[in-house]
Amino acid sequence: MPKTIKIAISLPREMLTAIDREIQASGETRSQFFRRAVEALFKQREERSLKELYLHRYRQVPETTQEVDAARLAANIILAEETWE
Repeated sequence: MPKTIKIAISLPREMLTAIDREIQASGETRSQFFRRAVEALFKQREERSLKELYLHRYRQVPETTQEVDAARLAANIILAEETWE
């Protein structure tokens, strides 16, 4: 297990009350709750960053009409072969 460090944070009373209700319902500790919350924030930021990069690159080199038509044709062929039971 990685070395952990204790920290102190200040929160509005209402927020801590809501957090404690969440903790009670989930059965986790405050440390687990905050660790999970920070991990979720980092993951969300990473996903947003990747999405922004994708959109930036797409705007630089969007697909051509021919590529869209080829993808549609391929999809139609594949879907036509499906049994759809």
